[in-house]
Amino acid sequence: MKNYLMEFIGTFFLVMVVGMSVIGPGGAMLAPIAIGSVLMVMVYAGGHISGGHYNPAVTLAVWMRGKCPTKDIVPYWVAQMVAGIIAALLVNRYESGMVVSTMEPHMLRALLNEFLFTFALCFVVLSVVTNPKTAGNSYFGLAIGFTLAVGVAAGGHISGGAYNPAVALGITIMGLSSPAWIWIFIVGNLLGGAAAAIVYKFLNPE
Repeated sequence: MKNYLMEFIGTFFLVMVVGMSVIGPGGAMLAPIAIGSVLMVMVYAGGHISGGHYNPAVTLAVWMRGKCPTKDIVPYWVAQMVAGIIAALLVNRYESGMVVSTMEPHMLRALLNEFLFTFALCFVVLSVVTNPKTAGNSYFGLAIGFTLAVGVAAGGHISGGAYNPAVALGITIMGLSSPAWIWIFIVGNLLGGAAAAIVYKFLNPE
């Protein structure tokens, strides 16, 4: 249970920071730094407990890599998605009365953006966390957090910059994205995670 609780905690703070930094007054400019930073610190805090996934796409990639037991996939996903829902409801409570703009992305551009940066995020996770040649490094959290920060800064205006189905569910509940677009995140994110695992295994045969 401690693994699942850690996944809940890390995902909860990630989704909460996403909402509060984007919706809150004056926070949007620093949102990529805030979002990347909270992922970084939560990876450092919980990586030794659960692996610090906080993202169903990362869990999929790590499982395909052979570093996550099959029995943990669904419980990890449940913990992550429930955390996203609760964090989003809390943000709605905090930010009640704020004007929220719902994105209307171009479907193919948004899908490609979510795929590419989720691929990058998952590939970095596999490279700095699961590769024996990088075992024991102290930079894994920085690498993962900065990858997300880069993705949010570069592609946030295209798709919303979720790169994570739990975040996608959260921003949908917050009103930042329409329910009609949630499939873009789910498909793009999970395909990005799967592709990252395939490419990683090709580049790092064992």
